[in-house]
Amino acid sequence: MRVYVPATLAILQQLVADRMIHARSGTAFAVTPTLREAYAHGDDEELAEVALGEAALASLRLLAGGTGDLPPRRVVLVADAPDASAVTFRPDLDDAVVRLAGPIGYDDVVAAYVDNAAAEAAVVAAVEVIDAADLGDEDAELTVGDAQDHDLAWYAPQELPFLLDLL
Repeated sequence: MRVYVPATLAILQQLVADRMIHARSGTAFAVTPTLREAYAHGDDEELAEVALGEAALASLRLLAGGTGDLPPRRVVLVADAPDASAVTFRPDLDDAVVRLAGPIGYDDVVAAYVDNAAAEAAVVAAVEVIDAADLGDEDAELTVGDAQDHDLAWYAPQELPFLLDLL
């Protein structure tokens, strides 16, 4: 099963260095049966975009914990879980949420999506108000939406070390 793992540049560095990562709290996103039911129309590609968007939003929450010396950019790792037993659906949390039983290996990663530098100001603003947006503050929701409007750039796994070197 393909999963979308929210991450940060620091987590991406860890993946490249250690050849594996553990998703924060085991949380990832996927095209789940509950997500399919929530959308009357939409093919697998469109539903995958929804799961990717949810993971990008979760990446903002991870960034709220700080970025260290790294630029504030959303990161989503796309990986293939080794088997069905590695993924547990969590519809009680949200339609696309899954829990991963173990780590994600570098060889399981099929792509990474990362913000461009142009998104950094919007990401910083969104990180500052993400909690208020979660509580329904309309202005905060619009600020988070501004960050979500920035498209994430796609990278193949073999490009990740070079991407990190360029930061």
